[in-house]
Amino acid sequence: MRYVVAGLALLLLVGGLAAVKFTQISSLISMGKEMQKIGPPPEAVGTAAAQDQTWGGSVAAVGTIASFKGVAISNEVPGIVAAIRFESGASVKQGQILVELDSKAERAQLASIEARKDLATTNVGRTRALVADNAIAKAQLDTDESALKMSSADLQALRAQIDRKLVRAPFSGRLGIRHVNLGQYLNPGTTLTELESTDMVFVDFSLPQQRLETVSVGMPVQITIEGLVGFSAEGKIAAIDPTVDATTRSLKLRASVPNKDEKLRPGMFAKVAVVLPEQGTVVAIPASAVVRASYGDSVFIVEDKKDASGSSVKGPDGKTAKVARQQFVRAGESRGDFIAIADGVKTGQEVVVAGAFKLRNGAGVVVNNDIKVEPQLAPRPENR
Repeated sequence: MRYVVAGLALLLLVGGLAAVKFTQISSLISMGKEMQKIGPPPEAVGTAAAQDQTWGGSVAAVGTIASFKGVAISNEVPGIVAAIRFESGASVKQGQILVELDSKAERAQLASIEARKDLATTNVGRTRALVADNAIAKAQLDTDESALKMSSADLQALRAQIDRKLVRAPFSGRLGIRHVNLGQYLNPGTTLTELESTDMVFVDFSLPQQRLETVSVGMPVQITIEGLVGFSAEGKIAAIDPTVDATTRSLKLRASVPNKDEKLRPGMFAKVAVVLPEQGTVVAIPASAVVRASYGDSVFIVEDKKDASGSSVKGPDGKTAKVARQQFVRAGESRGDFIAIADGVKTGQEVVVAGAFKLRNGAGVVVNNDIKVEPQLAPRPENR
């Protein structure tokens, strides 16, 4: 009898355990089905609405300030520096003497040749008077006149040689740092300093080949320089390279810009905006919304979640649930923090601007715009 009671008790215990496990497994299966129905938890993202913006016709680029006229000043003939008539960084006029090389020997020869020329001039005068009186043969006059011409030619040659020992400024501008000292012997071609024209500069920049039909010589440009707050300058396109770079498929351009205040210096980094004659309205979104990929650019558009019948689905909080739909787009020109969308996004559509990297097509999202950086057309980040 005891064995029967023990067997029944064991059977009841096993049955109870089986019932508990069955309940737990059924609960897990039911929960799994419910979670499968609900889907993964939504991702928190930041959004912004696509908006119409009127962009003035311009093409942005980056460029480098180049010299309008710039040379390295050097000596033509060898010699010892006898005088330096400029200071580093000074402004000079065209033809101004910068450096004098020692010319004592040449000037001594010059005095001798001048005396010989004076004598030849006197002899020619006397000979002409005697020939007029038929006192001497005319051949003597030819000899004296030849001597006068030779002395005159020697005098001009020596003066030219002395002048070559004077280094002059070829044009007006501002000098660089002096590289020579008084008493230094110079070989021909030694760099004395640099000279840069200051009233005008060039800005060299490049544009994509798609802009070839958009730009032309004479179109206005606007120049801004990082670090020069509030500064801008206007110029014109002076030249367009006739060839397109085979590596970058870009077009090289050069603009001339007045530089009366001398704030633009060769080598500076510049932002260039080529002003186009037309203006237009574009659909603009923050550039951070665009997801770049090898198969194309796309954005995630936030929409209401729909069920099979097309009705909106409520979330756990009782509000309409949101999903992110991946939409391929054709991106256009960028300006500041914005990018123009030529196709794929309509005005007013809500796009994901923060957190798009963790989304997939149809993923649930929760919009949180409490912390968001406002995009700007002309951003000026603070230096920290």
